Parts: sequence; structure tokens; C-alpha cells
Amino acid sequence: MAKLRARLLGVLVLLTGLLTVTGAQPATADGLPDSLWFDEPAAATLTADNGHFTDGLGREVVLRGYNVSGETKLAENDGLPFASVADAKKSATALRALGGGNSVRFLLSWAAAEPVRGQVDTAYLAAVTAQLRAFLDAGIRVFPDFHQDLYSRHLFDPDSWYSGDGAPKWVVDAGDYPDESCGVCLFWGQNITQNEAVKQASYDFWHNANGVQDAFLTTAQSTMAYLQQHLSAAEFAGVAGFDPLNEPYAGTYDSGQTSRTWERDVLWPFYTKFRARMDAAGWQAKPAFVEPNLFWNGNLDFQKQEGGLLDAGTLGPRYVFNTHFYDQKAISGVFMWGKARDGQYATDFGTVRDRAAAAGTTGFVSEFGHPLSGSVSDKAPTVLKAMYQALDSRLPGSTWWDRPASSGPVLSGTQWQWDLYNGRHQELMNGNPDKVLTSGDAWNDEDLSAVALDDSGRPVLRQDARLLDRLYPSATAGTTVAFTYEDRSRDGSTTLTWNPVPSSLPHVSQLVGAGQYGLLLWRSDGTDAPTELHLPASFPASATTVVSDLGTTTAPPAYTRTTPVAAAPEPGGTGAHRLLLTAPDSGTLHYALITNGAAAPSADLLSAARTELAAWAATKVG
Repeated sequence: MAKLRARLLGVLVLLTGLLTVTGAQPATADGLPDSLWFDEPAAATLTADNGHFTDGLGREVVLRGYNVSGETKLAENDGLPFASVADAKKSATALRALGGGNSVRFLLSWAAAEPVRGQVDTAYLAAVTAQLRAFLDAGIRVFPDFHQDLYSRHLFDPDSWYSGDGAPKWVVDAGDYPDESCGVCLFWGQNITQNEAVKQASYDFWHNANGVQDAFLTTAQSTMAYLQQHLSAAEFAGVAGFDPLNEPYAGTYDSGQTSRTWERDVLWPFYTKFRARMDAAGWQAKPAFVEPNLFWNGNLDFQKQEGGLLDAGTLGPRYVFNTHFYDQKAISGVFMWGKARDGQYATDFGTVRDRAAAAGTTGFVSEFGHPLSGSVSDKAPTVLKAMYQALDSRLPGSTWWDRPASSGPVLSGTQWQWDLYNGRHQELMNGNPDKVLTSGDAWNDEDLSAVALDDSGRPVLRQDARLLDRLYPSATAGTTVAFTYEDRSRDGSTTLTWNPVPSSLPHVSQLVGAGQYGLLLWRSDGTDAPTELHLPASFPASATTVVSDLGTTTAPPAYTRTTPVAAAPEPGGTGAHRLLLTAPDSGTLHYALITNGAAAPSADLLSAARTELAAWAATKVG
């Protein structure tokens, strides 16, 4: 029903546009810089339904971006992601232009929002709103997240090896917790299951000891109401939803309780309460991005616990199935000795797709990543490539061309993390002036930020731009059939090619050459709003070739309604670009190959490649 309403809205908008500007160059719409006629109605809503997000024109939407940012977990900027709005704007522009992101998971701090019991800090909420608005103004969708790790920093001693974030000091003071100790712990995450202080405090939260869960829900409602009231209607439309609480875990199970029954009897009732608070705060039309027990999809057998909200029934558009995935085998340095390979995470991310589909909603991987320094950092280029590959398709590159129809929906996700202050922190660990953390993320020895500032204060990527700034279908006018992207990212001096064009398509292979390429197949739905793909900076219009049943072109022209293959800036004025493919028929299978391979390919080569792709698509998909 939600998708039907969205499509009807799209038809109404399109009819209105046709009555007024048919055949003319579309005027820039009011709103964000570089907006086109369809951008404002497209941004008006975002619905989670039937395995994907849907925008206000009924198009399938893919959200890609980063977590902003782990700085919220620190005390140095009082629980805010940025020291200033100027830094937030700098970060947003870079995230769009350098990192290719169109969405962020925006971290919030309960400790900063409610430092005194029952008193919400409106100055903090005002600062949050101003920094969040910087991303909305850059055309980036935002969903906030009340973040916690190890429950609270106030559980930890000043000289501890570890720290936490989340709950305010008054919450910890209200409990009677033992002195924190993780014992023999090689990784900070072991505190979750080994540190009695963390375990007991987490247990108390879920059982509302001293009314702390009620207090959290009240603060969450006040936060959401503040955002709704202090953002304009257009800005609030760019808020995609809310993540109630990061990485939930029981702490300790009751006698006879299992991870699955804990999800059913404790976690899900919490989400229904949070959902009610969203509705009361004016967020009725936005989904809750709910996370299962954090160990439900661990890839170490001794760590994995049954879960995935298996007993929550059909979630529908009111909820998004939201999960994290880290390769604990690779991070351990013990359980995976080599590098990641083609298709390594196809099964793991396929499980996310399947679980979301069974729940009647869409899947979202809101955290994934790998350390960029330390003993296992050499695995990062291949681990991250394999994770992005698994977001794009549930198939390894070695089999994608043979059975593209099994590719599955393109998953949305936000990488951990995007922290401008990486390597430049001044964090007093647990308030200890003798332990000033400056390196990495300044939190439990982590170093995962994809960005940092250079000596001139300019944001620069810390990972291969080919890996991060990716081609992806940000909005598909119809139904996505299959998508793949060969980023040609590098592991040191080695270029990684996991999805070469098969020899059975020699002209396509010649056209792509050693360049990057993406291939999208979709069935149109009758709207003349275009299908959009984010164009990485490595795909400037002058060096971009498109071969499609809609036409072939090198250096796509500027967009008009009557131009089937075109390029345009992305809304927000950040300098990022998009490819726009217009197919106003209905039910037709379309394909588009986008590459920056051969320079100035001949008309004969383009024609031959198109013939090959047409025959391949007809044979493999029909």
C-alpha cells in the first residue's frame, strides 16, 4: 500500500510536469542547489517495503555512506560528532564528493542528551540539529543512532585499559556494580561478555532497574520531537528514520533464557515501546532501524548466537532490519591468515537479504569495516572490497555473468566510520589527564576512519578512492534485476579484478579494458523520472562511456526529459555527479554498462558491444 501511494504521487507529479514543461529543458526545482524537477518529490518520503527502500516517486533507493562519527563516543567535543558546524559542513561535502555517500548514520550520545536525570540538555540538541542539518543541506539522508558500546564510560576506572560510551553517569551511580575488569582480553569487545560491570549494567537497562529504560525512552522521544520541530519540513523529509540503540545485548540471560527468547521477550518489546515514542514525537511515517542481538550473524562459531528477530513476525514498513557485520576471523589475526577473496561475504550478506525479506522489510548493514592500522591492517583492502561486493550482489564475481538474475537486491549500508579528527584527537581516556589519546580513533585502540585531515586541514581519504567512491544505483525507476561493479581497487600495488568481463563478450571486454565498470539491469515501471547512478570522481563525464538499450554515448550530455542517457550534478552543491537513465516504458528489461575504460571508443566498437550485451541480457534474464 505504501508503495502504491508513492507511485500515485509520482504519477501526479509527472502529469503536472508534462502539462507545464513538456519538451522543454527542465527548470531547476526550488530546494537544494543542483536540484532537478524530480528531486523534490523524490525526497519527500522514504519507505521501507518489499526488500528495498522506495522514494516519493516510487523508485527503488539504495543508501550508501558512513557512520558520522565515533567522535560522539568521546568526551573531547561533549558527545557531538564535530567541534563546530563548519567542520560538519566540511565533512558533509567531503563525504559526498570524495566518499560517494548519499546517507549517514548520525551518532548521538544519551550521556550528553540527559546529563542530569529528567533534564534534557536542549543546548546539546540544538548543536546536534545544526550539525545534522549540514548533511541534509548537502543532499545526504540522515538517520540518527543513540550509540552505546560497553554501556557507559562511567563504568570504567581512570586507569582502565578500556572505555565505553552511552549511558550518563547518573545511570551508573544508580546501580551497584562491581569494579570493572575484563580479565585476559585481547579485544575490547570481550568486555561485553566478560566484564561483570558491563554485563550487570546492561541487564539492568533491559529490565528497567531504577527506571533507567523509561528514562532513556523519554529522552529519545524528546530528542526526536526536538528534531522534528526544529528542522523544516523539507529538511525533516531527509531524515530516513531512527536507530533506537546500537548493538543490543542482554548482558546476562535469565535462567532458561536463550538469545532467541531474549530477543522475543525483552528486545522486541523495547522496540515496540520505542516505535510508540517515535509516533508520539511526530515520526509516524519514518521507520525504526532495529538491530537484532549483536551476535546473531557473527562468523566465529563459538561467538555466534541464534537471533535475527526471528519471532517478531512481519516487520513491514514501520521497521528496517538493521544489522552490523565485521569479519571477526580476519580481525583476530588467528582464524583467517590470508586475504579476503572474491565472494567471501556473499553468504553472510545473503543471510541479511533473506532475513529482511522474510520479515517483510528491507535490510540495512549500518556498520561494516576493518582496522586500517595494526597487525591485521594488511587485510583491509581485500576485506572491504569483498564487503562492498556483497552489498552490490549476492553473487561472487566469478559467477555473476553466468546467472545475473540471482544477484538479489542491492543492499544499503554505512561503513564504520567517517571521523575528520582521526589521528588528531585530544581525548582524556576515562577522564584521566595522564592518558591523553591522540592516535587513530582515540577509542579502545581502534583505527577505522576512512577519512582524515591533511596538514592544511583538508579532508583526504585514507583508503583507496576506487574502493570508497563507487558506482551504485541510488534510485531505480522500476525493479532492479541485477547489479555489479568492478572497482579495480588496489591491495598495495596490485589491482584487484574479481569480476572480469567474460571472453564470450569480446567487444565489451575491449571497451572496458583495464578500466572500472558497472552494469545495471532493471525493468521499467512507466514513470519518466530517471534511474540514477552515482558517478564516482573517477568517472568524469568526458571519460564516461555508457552502452545501453536506451542508447550509447561517450561523455553523456546534460540532462533533459528527452535525453535517455545523461549526466547531472547531484543535489546539494558538493560537486558530485550522477548518471540519469530515462526509460518511460513499462515492464521492459533495460541494461546499462557504464565504464571509464577505452578512451574515445569508435562507433563500431560501441555498436558491437551493444549487440553483445543485448544478446547476453536476453539469454541470461529474458
